[in-house]
Amino acid sequence: MSVEPLVSLDRSTLRERALEALRAAVLSGQYRPGDHLGEVELAASLGVSRGTVREALRHLQQEGLVTTGARGMLRVKTLTSAEVRELFQVRAALESLAVRELISSPRRDSAVAALRSALEDLADEQQDVTVRIRADLAFHLLLCRLAGNTMLVEAWERLEGRMRVAILNGAAWQAPMMARDRHAPIVDAIERGDVAAAVAVVEEHMAAAAEHFAESSQGD
Repeated sequence: MSVEPLVSLDRSTLRERALEALRAAVLSGQYRPGDHLGEVELAASLGVSRGTVREALRHLQQEGLVTTGARGMLRVKTLTSAEVRELFQVRAALESLAVRELISSPRRDSAVAALRSALEDLADEQQDVTVRIRADLAFHLLLCRLAGNTMLVEAWERLEGRMRVAILNGAAWQAPMMARDRHAPIVDAIERGDVAAAVAVVEEHMAAAAEHFAESSQGD
């Protein structure tokens, strides 16, 4: 029985693979904010056509990970300090809604248990940066998912790529923002059922992160 060669795969399959590979390279920091993304080099590296790479890069533009620079060259998105602050303002609004809905939910106790488990994955300073970023964002995404509002989760996930770009803009990932003790007060307030305290902690957390990451932004 003959096996069809890889080149005969459906074009959409190759496009998806190229998109996944490029997205992973950007979000892992392999390509840093401001780096040029050349179609020829990427096509050779991935073993696909320039047209497939172009489609993948166009999709990453829609996700906010890639932008057009001088002379039309595509680069990894660099956020300005103003954009970083706006991003975290929106996160504060979304996650404040999440804690409000979570506290009023009959599943609050089980949600608290899940969040405490997620805290255990946070911020061992010896961990690789990509692991730390993944654990931090996973905690906040879990917070939104446990609220039980699908539109809230969808809105948060649409911002995730830009959140990663903001963190990777400089050496800001070394900040204590990802530490376990920065997140535990959110869970404590939810467990107590204290809406005002939970919202205040989320807003303070996001405001502090916004200022830290904005200061190290390369996009001013």
